[in-house]
Amino acid sequence: MSTKFRIMTQFLKSISISLSLLLVLCTGCKEKEAVSESSDNPSNNKTEIQDKKAAQLVSSMMTAMGGEDKWDDLNYVSWTFFGARYLVWDKKGGRVRIDSPKDTSIYLVDLNNLEGKVIKGGEEVTDPAELTKLLKRAKSIWINDSYWLFMPFKLQDPGVSVNYMREDTMIGGVAASVLALTFKDVGNTPDNKYEVYVDKNDNLIKQWAFFKEANQDTPPRIWPWDNYQTHNGIMLSSERADKSGPSNVRVYETLGDEVFNSFDAFDYF
Repeated sequence: MSTKFRIMTQFLKSISISLSLLLVLCTGCKEKEAVSESSDNPSNNKTEIQDKKAAQLVSSMMTAMGGEDKWDDLNYVSWTFFGARYLVWDKKGGRVRIDSPKDTSIYLVDLNNLEGKVIKGGEEVTDPAELTKLLKRAKSIWINDSYWLFMPFKLQDPGVSVNYMREDTMIGGVAASVLALTFKDVGNTPDNKYEVYVDKNDNLIKQWAFFKEANQDTPPRIWPWDNYQTHNGIMLSSERADKSGPSNVRVYETLGDEVFNSFDAFDYF
């Protein structure tokens, strides 16, 4: 087994255990229920979508977003989450750096083995139990914050079921095809459901709705997923109309290891 395949497989297993719902409001950085699930699959770990119409839509989406090859080629990406946290992800190596100015914390985490180090309140954490707790928290933060940016690339993750629901209109009256995402034997909240609205004009997700229970008829929240920009050949949505989620997205071909193992400042902008 190649090193790359081993890393990616471990990464997939580690991420797909969490389907929690967290929303961080930029005004107070208070965590509330919202959306979270993320994993990084090589193409040979993707699952087949059984609903043929849904599969065709997802295939069209992937093409519109740049294609799986471009997604697989992504090396490093940084972004801001709700204006409150700053992340830089080593996608292929499974490392993440999270800067949280509110509590002057910096997390440097290997997502494959939950090793790393943390500064909190300006002091490095040395107590093993506290460090383990904070590294787990960092991974949960990453899972949540990355899903707000990369969800359209995750529809074939193991344990995710994607089904065509209906033709509908989004807020603003634009025609869309609606897909439902449900989950089986993954995460801490497998009863959640999401509906994603695929714009019929350009095959891009432009809206998503969250249901706490899969049998709910009305979603408690609906968010835009708009303002796509091209980054090294892939389309990512940020700087959204409602000012929620990710912003300041940057991608990099190379970054030094010091970004992920040194507390020295990283230039996110």
